[in-house]
Amino acid sequence: MHYNYRHLYYFWVVAKEGSMSRAAERLDMAIQTISTQVHELEKSLGYLLFKPAGRGITLTEAGYVALKVADEIFSLGEKLPELVRDAAKSPKSKITVGVSDGLPKLVTKQLLEPILKHKDVQLIAHEGEFVDLLAKLALHKLDIVLADRPAPSNKNLNVYSEELTKTSIVWYSSKKLIKDNKKNFPQCLNHLPILMPTSHSTVRPLIDQWFNKNNILPNIVGEFEDSALLKTFAASGLGVFPAGELIQKDLKETYGIEFLGSCEDIYEYFYAIRSEKKIHHPLIEAIIKR
Repeated sequence: MHYNYRHLYYFWVVAKEGSMSRAAERLDMAIQTISTQVHELEKSLGYLLFKPAGRGITLTEAGYVALKVADEIFSLGEKLPELVRDAAKSPKSKITVGVSDGLPKLVTKQLLEPILKHKDVQLIAHEGEFVDLLAKLALHKLDIVLADRPAPSNKNLNVYSEELTKTSIVWYSSKKLIKDNKKNFPQCLNHLPILMPTSHSTVRPLIDQWFNKNNILPNIVGEFEDSALLKTFAASGLGVFPAGELIQKDLKETYGIEFLGSCEDIYEYFYAIRSEKKIHHPLIEAIIKR
């Protein structure tokens, strides 16, 4: 279905003015021209938008729906000059990033560092559930989504994924717990308190399999969706935990957390997900080519 937004605008004016004649007067056009434009819109939509009411016209049910949508479209259009003016006055380039709640905060920081090196950049980061972020990306409300998994195959979403990096999974501990345990890894995990990501994390099932493979019966004292909260509890000595080797330096500098031991052949992958629109935000390339 194809329709002209000019036709929609004429319909909107008629609906607001309440008659063809008043709309023609407001637009300084002939009534016949306005009527023709509205009929063209009705033809393209396949439904009547107006019906006779006494000596005048009124909206049909389809017309009420069309008016609601037109209100949203043209109210945004009225804001366009102001938004463009404000953007022209501000030297900052804005980029809106969706961050999946399964993505570790320290990894997010590393993935976004390339764009923060650019001058006059304003980063707007939205954290949320993976599916919700993909929907916003498909509607062009986000420039890019960072996640620990690729987007599922879905023709309706019109998005695609690119692997940014991967990291092997290792175990970390506070200095309080690491003493006398590092030499006895991984058997020490049978008696140490363990903090784990919840099942929303892509690596959780892989770590559970690793426990079984190494005959470890873990004493899991806490499970966390928020990776930063997990690390805060770990720093206080509540337990040891698995995380990417990629953030080892940051963990030591930020939380005073030390390396305990490595898992074999377990990796965490990180992705950038973009919509299939032809023109992308120029700063996206800085993330992709980091």
